[in-house]
Amino acid sequence: MKKEIIAIAIAAVVLAGLILAFGINAGETKVKFERVSEKAVPREIEAEILPSYRDLERALAFKVDDTVYVMVTRGEKPTAGYDVKIEEITLESKDDRSILNVSATFADPADAENLAQVICYPYDLVKTDLTGLPDSIQLKSDFAK
Repeated sequence: MKKEIIAIAIAAVVLAGLILAFGINAGETKVKFERVSEKAVPREIEAEILPSYRDLERALAFKVDDTVYVMVTRGEKPTAGYDVKIEEITLESKDDRSILNVSATFADPADAENLAQVICYPYDLVKTDLTGLPDSIQLKSDFAK
């Protein structure tokens, strides 16, 4: 009886170690990405996609020339100083559907009095290593401290 209890305890410790080592969300895969500078935004994105979504606060994915891009938009803002940065992208499979989880950090200006009073549309655009588009996208946003 003691040997069985010891074996169960060892198995529990090993299982807990594996969960910590590989993460609780073992069904998620990190997506590699690289940020696209404003000067390098493809013309199709600048002319067609960005104008359609810049007023919204959301995450979206789209394919341009066999490359999958992910963009997070903040919507219309009354002054300069607002920002958004994609921090992490993961892909998970749930009920035979692919879900892209996009984690982003939002930053608001500290002092609106000293900022240019100009309407802005903050966004962040990244190029991913994905080969296809997901079935759905979830935006997980957090505010910078």
